[in-house]
Amino acid sequence: MKKLLAVVLSLTLAFSLTACGQSGKEETNETTAASGETTAAAGNASKDAIKVQIGFENSISEPIGQALTKWQELVAEKGDGSIVIELFPDSQLGSKSELIDSMLLGEPVVTLADGAFYADYGVPDMGILFGPFLFDSWEQAWTLTESDWYAEQSGLLEQKGLKLIASNWKYGERHTITNKLVESVADLKGLKIRVPSNQIQTEGFNALGATATGMALDEVYQALQTGTIDGAENPLATLYGRKLHEVAPYLILDGHVKNFTTWVCGTAFFDTLTPEQQELLVSTGEEAGIYNNQLVDESEQDYLQKMKDEGVTVTEPSEEVIAEFKAAAQSFYEKGDVFGWSEGLYDTVKAAMGAQ
Repeated sequence: MKKLLAVVLSLTLAFSLTACGQSGKEETNETTAASGETTAAAGNASKDAIKVQIGFENSISEPIGQALTKWQELVAEKGDGSIVIELFPDSQLGSKSELIDSMLLGEPVVTLADGAFYADYGVPDMGILFGPFLFDSWEQAWTLTESDWYAEQSGLLEQKGLKLIASNWKYGERHTITNKLVESVADLKGLKIRVPSNQIQTEGFNALGATATGMALDEVYQALQTGTIDGAENPLATLYGRKLHEVAPYLILDGHVKNFTTWVCGTAFFDTLTPEQQELLVSTGEEAGIYNNQLVDESEQDYLQKMKDEGVTVTEPSEEVIAEFKAAAQSFYEKGDVFGWSEGLYDTVKAAMGAQ
């Protein structure tokens, strides 16, 4: 009887230890998932894996943040574990300019940037991509990115030390949110509008009559709250994600830039990767871009409705008002010599996008 009791107790103890061990594993798995790394990434990554740090201004909840999570997962699923993506939202790694400067020093960082920034880094003709009212449709934008002109500009950018990984990400149509009602281009006159800190976007908004003010995105809410600026511009996802409507309750859907964005790293870092790693980073980046564009399209009306529900006065300008905006924007394209553009650049780009 004592022997039987001892056996039962031994089996009970062994079962308990097994259950505790399993519970510990479950807790460990939950902790790993909560840390922001996907389970696949944690499982496939080798100890010596190259860590690609993607730093960006947006929140992880925005469509672009969700699509970056998708990119992270795709690299984990399709790679061999030798390269992993780490995400740093909300400017955790620094401003866009700071990140570009660090990648020029060979750091393994990636960020999103646009033609306006590339103009400041030595490829002036790319600045036109961020000109106000350049594109009439998204189809024109995608046609341009597949053109010989765009390939040539990308090559010039590589000579400056910057490698474009993907150019098919839709950031969204950029609209203007203000602390005063704006219903026409005339209403912008004298308003201090935050733009990213580069010459192209500064001059682009100045052409519309505003006083453009360069500023990091994470400083905008407080600047609006204190009256340092009168407004800001960005796609709806970013305007809502940053809660800017809480301190600037007027929105005009001017769509002054159809903003496709690019993901860029330093050529010094990119060239250290094997051909297989390079192909993985590029192909998964483009695949995640398709996913991103679906999210952006699906979310725009949702963000707009949320802003209306939360008290934002939304102005949808008529075709006549948009025509006034476009007419004002033409003065920007007449400053090609100021930007160091090639002669006839505006006509060249229009032809490359199929607009002529």
